[in-house]
Amino acid sequence: MLKTNSGTSLARPRLGFLGVGWIGRHRMQAILGTGAVDVVAVADPSSEMAAEAGKLAPDAQLVSGLDDILDLGVDGVVIATPSAMHAEQSIRALERGAAVFCQKPLGRTMAEVHAVVDAARKADRLLCVDLSYRFTEGMRHIREIIDSGELGHVYAVDVVFHNAYGPDKPWFYDPALSGGGCVMDLGVHLVDLALWTLNNPGVGSVAGKLFADGAPLKDTTSQVEDYAVATVELDTGTVVQLACSWRLQAGSDAIISVTFYGTKGGVSLRNVNGSFYDFTAERYWGKSRETLTTPPDEWGGRAAADWASRLAAGERFDPAAEQLVDVAKVLDRIYGRSFE
Repeated sequence: MLKTNSGTSLARPRLGFLGVGWIGRHRMQAILGTGAVDVVAVADPSSEMAAEAGKLAPDAQLVSGLDDILDLGVDGVVIATPSAMHAEQSIRALERGAAVFCQKPLGRTMAEVHAVVDAARKADRLLCVDLSYRFTEGMRHIREIIDSGELGHVYAVDVVFHNAYGPDKPWFYDPALSGGGCVMDLGVHLVDLALWTLNNPGVGSVAGKLFADGAPLKDTTSQVEDYAVATVELDTGTVVQLACSWRLQAGSDAIISVTFYGTKGGVSLRNVNGSFYDFTAERYWGKSRETLTTPPDEWGGRAAADWASRLAAGERFDPAAEQLVDVAKVLDRIYGRSFE
């Protein structure tokens, strides 16, 4: 039951879904699996996609867009639309009193992300982004170990996400619509995992190199990068080395790893056999290693389910959403964008 600040009980949260392609429907399934909410509205430009979502939520109304969803007085909106729409749609929903769960990136720039977080704070509504890798069993173990202090001072972090494929939708390749290439698509997860795992330390210097088709990227306003490396120095003295790409000739579907090196040991999350979904987590001491987690792990919908459960419990604005601005600021600096 949803409760007000005074403790009185309210009806179950009523949700609308904006964008129900594969990801939107997958998140709907995870959210319905909580048994804590009701899906009352679905909107998607594709009638076929909307009809597929309707099979999951047969009582939901199929409507034409966000305004129709909000006119139903929903308590929350799940947004899985192209990146250029995320910030504006999130703000509209928040200003109408609806909590928001949005696909990444929340905005194409730090300014857009900042505006959404400000809107959530002003509306006092729960805002979360689908930073789903936080919810793998491996990352949960890794964060607990780092929090315990058992690794000593974590002084180096290596984060990698190479994808043998590129996105199949044209808007990903238009910087005005996407905000950027592989850094915006994949690097956002890497920066988030580094900062979140280390409890969001301050960021010092950021330097990045962007490439497109094997050559340095010359104009980020007309072309997106398909390979990037970056170095992020944190105020704690820790250095984060980042690499990500689309269509890398790497011999497997994907190479994904997040590794933390401390003075007393290390920990790492790595994908298994090129998988996008199967991960193992390990702990290191010198030349020795211990396995922390192995597949299977159904983690993909946990971020969405967590948001829905928190919404049903009556949670309002969470100041942790401000960390989204910190991540966006790092991305801006990798792209060489002004953020002052």
